[in-house]
Amino acid sequence: MSGRLEGQVAFITGAARGQGRAHAVRLAEEGADIIAVDICAPVETVGYPMSSADDLAETVALVEKFGGRAVAFETDVRDFDALTADLKQGVAELGRLDIVVANAGILTMGAAHEQSEEQWSTMLDVNLTGVWHTVKAAIPILIDQGTGGSMILTSSLMGLKGGSWAISYAAAKFGVVGITKSLAIELAPHRIRVNTVHPTNVHTPMLDNDFIIRTLAPDVTDPTWADTSEFLSSMNAWPLPTIEAQDVSNAVLFLASEESRFVTGISLPIDLGATAK
Repeated sequence: MSGRLEGQVAFITGAARGQGRAHAVRLAEEGADIIAVDICAPVETVGYPMSSADDLAETVALVEKFGGRAVAFETDVRDFDALTADLKQGVAELGRLDIVVANAGILTMGAAHEQSEEQWSTMLDVNLTGVWHTVKAAIPILIDQGTGGSMILTSSLMGLKGGSWAISYAAAKFGVVGITKSLAIELAPHRIRVNTVHPTNVHTPMLDNDFIIRTLAPDVTDPTWADTSEFLSSMNAWPLPTIEAQDVSNAVLFLASEESRFVTGISLPIDLGATAK
């Protein structure tokens, strides 16, 4: 099956790399045009490198490789006015809006009582308020358009069962579920569906970097990605440490397509059975 999203336009945050890029490419493979947003700059309290302008340009090139059109913006999801202006410009250029993928996010780790006030605030500002800004900017466009739509919000395994050493991340991801459940009811009269995806560990630059590797393998001198395998595998029912971004993108595609036309308000795990444990 191909062309499932022919003629549709998807708005994707955090699109420069990792899951966001994979989602943009997968939806483009099925015919969608893409409005791609990413900060492409450092974020305070985040200990690993963030995306770059070159990363975002590569996402655009990959979308175009599959025949899709792409409009890209270097924007912080914490800036509602800028995000709204970019979305309006993207819709003006591409003609409409059908799919919203609120994917932008960060990860910081550490003992709960050792997290600073700034770490807590930044996490919630990006991973929770940033999602709110994304859907808030899109809702009026979808309602005015009058043709329904699908919103897919990126939560996490930790948005279903929590986890140690990531209290602010878990709090934000649980909050994303609250946004989803509320909007699924509120927007149902407009035929706008709202769902969450809940990946387990995904092998992306947000996880595979020196800062996170050292956090996950604190007793190893000069740890490598391989040294995280045992810890990451312990979270899952299947004896594997991670999934790939493409695995999440396939779920996003399902929730964006007509195949899930009556699915709204759900939390879909892609988690190697982690929530079954």
